[in-house]
This record gives sequence, structure tokens and C-alpha cells, in this order.
Amino acid sequence: MQAVVVNNYGPPEEYLVGELPAPRPGPGQLLVRVAAASINPGDIVIPSGRFRDVAPLSFPHVPGNDFAGTVSEVGPGVTGYAAGDEVFGYAAPRALRAMLGPRPSMSTGSLAEYVVVEADTPFVTHRPAGVTAEQAAALATAGLSVRALLATADVRPGETVLVVGATGGVGTTLVPVLAAAGATVIATATAEDADLIRELGATEIIGYGDYPVDVDAAFNVTLPSDQLTGVAKAVRPGGRLLTITYPVPQQDWIGRDDVDLRFVLDMEGALGGMREVAELAAGGSLRATIGRRYALDQAAQACLDFDRRHTTGKLVVVA
Repeated sequence: MQAVVVNNYGPPEEYLVGELPAPRPGPGQLLVRVAAASINPGDIVIPSGRFRDVAPLSFPHVPGNDFAGTVSEVGPGVTGYAAGDEVFGYAAPRALRAMLGPRPSMSTGSLAEYVVVEADTPFVTHRPAGVTAEQAAALATAGLSVRALLATADVRPGETVLVVGATGGVGTTLVPVLAAAGATVIATATAEDADLIRELGATEIIGYGDYPVDVDAAFNVTLPSDQLTGVAKAVRPGGRLLTITYPVPQQDWIGRDDVDLRFVLDMEGALGGMREVAELAAGGSLRATIGRRYALDQAAQACLDFDRRHTTGKLVVVA
């Protein structure tokens, strides 16, 4: 099969598109013919070697977490799925097993013609007929993140919120959901993305660092969580600061003890899994912004663009 191949730790310039044997499903697993996959930071960070001490990779490594496609084969013991089913979800590299929950969602890498994923996980589900494969692949990680953020933040109508990183995959999904919840949304964006972010529901567009004062809640979806001092200054006393990025933040890092600092990462689906994302997507209340599309033979370039260029929304690889 054709796949993105990483042969050693290094930058995305070293990724290739080549031929590998197609994986086969074992007990409790699904073989999925990938129709679409989307790019995430982990597709760059994990092969870089940054976490090799806690999650060493075996090579060749195929990156890719988010996918949508058709079940080609079910492994022994699988119930609830059959060949021909349309599915989508999120599945991490198997090297990260020790960092995942009790029912881990793991895979052989979705930037490929075929991927093997676990069937018994809250992070894989059937794709609704009204949601395209591209939308489903783009919404997997982004949709989970947005649902977890909203469940944790408890945003109320009339509140003012700040979104730092509004132009990325999570940000472009989060902004319209916050606006629909009745919040006044202030968002960071480049000048070239300002019109899009306003169309998604932001009331005010600002540059990074030009943060307002006294917002009720701030959502960080891009800055490293040890660089949030400036964002914290924008939050009113008693307000909330939520972040989804590593390293896991410490209260003393932000220089405020009157702000409710939350690290939002739901590795067990306690706040809802892919089935809930599917329901919201089918109902039209959750939607991804797709910035660029690539063919599978361009997937290595998609990873490079994600890391080296300014991108808007999700980058989706169509197999």
C-alpha cells in the first residue's frame, strides 16, 4: 500500500511517500480503507524524537491519527462493525500506549491507504451519512478537543471569551461553537485570516500579545502551556484559563492565583467520544474548516506545510 513513511527520527523534510505492506487486523481490530485523513501536531512531534525516552518508535513509522474510511475487514471478536461500514475517528501511534487510557485508541498510522484501529474504543464510531469523509477526518481530534473545552469551561450567554490560536484546526471549530453559545468572541488571527474568523463568529480580531483585559474565559489552543503569562493577564479575577497544549501547566507559571487554570486533555472519553462528535456534526452544530486538500502522494508535503507554513483550518489528505 502507499503510505507516508518515516524511517528515522527527524524533521518532516525527511518524510517520504512509499510502499509498505498493508496491515492486517488482529483480535478486536478493524482494517479500514482510508478515504481521508487530517494532519495534527503529533504527526510532526512524535517522529521528531522529542518523546523517544517515554514513547520510542519502531521504524518504518507511518504518522496520522485522524481518519475516515470504509471497514474492509473485521478481526476476531469484533461486534458492532462489519465490512462496508463507514467509520471515522482518532487513533494514536501504538508507541504511545503507556500514555493512553484504559481503552486506548491506537493504530498503524492513518496517512496510508489502509489503517488498523481498535474497535472497542470511544474514539472510533460510524460516520453519519450527512457528514462527508473529509469533514469527519478533519473533525476527529478538533471535535473531541472542542467538546472537552466546552464541557470544562461552562460558557454562559453574555460572557466575553478570548481564543488564542483561532485560525488553526481546533480554533476554527471552537470559535463558531462559542458564538452559538452566546459568548462575545475575541480571537487572535493574522490579517489574511481576519475575514474568515469574523465569518465564523468572532466579534473582534486581535494580534498575538494584544490581549484585552477582564475576559471571563480564555482558551489557548496553540501556545505552549509554559508561555501563558500574557494570556492569564487578560482574564478577570475568578475567570477561567483553559489550555490543550503541553507541557501540563502549573498555576505558578501564570503568575495568578485568582484564575482557574485548567489543562483539558480527555484521554479516556469521559467528556464524550467520537459518537458525540458524530451527533453534533450530523446536526450541523460542529463543523471543521478545511484549509487545504492533498492527494495521498502529496501527504509528506502536507506534513511539511503543516510544520513550516502558516496554515488555516485543517489540512486534509484524500486517499
